[in-house]
Amino acid sequence: MTSTAAPATTGPRTPVPTSAPATPGGGSKRLHRSEKKWALAFVAAPVVGYLLFIAYPTGFALYASLTRWNGLGPMQFIGLENYANLLHDERFQQSLFNTFFYMIGIPIGLALSLALAIAMNRKIMGLTAFRTIYYIPVISSLAAIAILWQWAYNGDFGLVNQFLGFFGIEGPNWLSDASWSKPAIIIMAVWKGLGYSMLLYLAAIQSVPRSLYEAAELDGAGSWSKFRAITLPMVQPVTFFLVVTNIIAGAMIFTEINIMTPTGGPEYSTASAVFHIWKQAFQYRQMGYATAMAVVLGILILIITLIQFRLNKRSSFVID
Repeated sequence: MTSTAAPATTGPRTPVPTSAPATPGGGSKRLHRSEKKWALAFVAAPVVGYLLFIAYPTGFALYASLTRWNGLGPMQFIGLENYANLLHDERFQQSLFNTFFYMIGIPIGLALSLALAIAMNRKIMGLTAFRTIYYIPVISSLAAIAILWQWAYNGDFGLVNQFLGFFGIEGPNWLSDASWSKPAIIIMAVWKGLGYSMLLYLAAIQSVPRSLYEAAELDGAGSWSKFRAITLPMVQPVTFFLVVTNIIAGAMIFTEINIMTPTGGPEYSTASAVFHIWKQAFQYRQMGYATAMAVVLGILILIITLIQFRLNKRSSFVID
């Protein structure tokens, strides 16, 4: 008969150690508080910048537009009187018309820039030199370029009329003729921004997959068909960016006008909205009235920009 014996014990049993519970408010919470402080510090910088440089100036401008103020003395609240006066200000209406007339140069400049980008995308001799020459006006001083074109537009000894003379054409006195003063500004502005737009278009064209063009060639597509069906849709984001930025920049045109036509041109034909606002604010000391003009101009730019975003969204939907 077999019996089972109980295992012998060699000594007292040692208790198994257990981990102590986490102390409330310990290191993990201190770490979280430290992370929150650093997060708030990083977020505070753009928030403070927005409040100081966007929110406060915007609010101050809105209030100043409701006052009679010379920029130095106390403000006198007059309600919507400044905005009512704008409805009868022929000079302001003329300057707005001139500003939007200058934007005729935007589609002209974009078309020329796209054509140049397509040409610069080909393998031709001196390609780097051509790209550099076209980009030099972009990095040049706007004031220096305005003075240069002011000399070139001189009706007596200007280079533009001398060039036209080689073809038997008698050029006008560009900046002193109300009929030619605005086209003269547009030509100069298009020439100034040609290199920048060309560079962006060139980068967009070079990013188009070559396989798309090869597939189109296999289907028998010609140069125009490839341009219309492939190149134009692929560079559409660049076109949208350039249209929006050029509209904003065109609405703020000032330096060229102030240098080339300091009085606003014959019959106020070259004065832009910003030029007129500057004259009202700093020459006539009507800061409140000028601020009301700036608010109206800003609202118009905002509306046009929103329309552009809407149109771009629809066109992108069609392409997709």
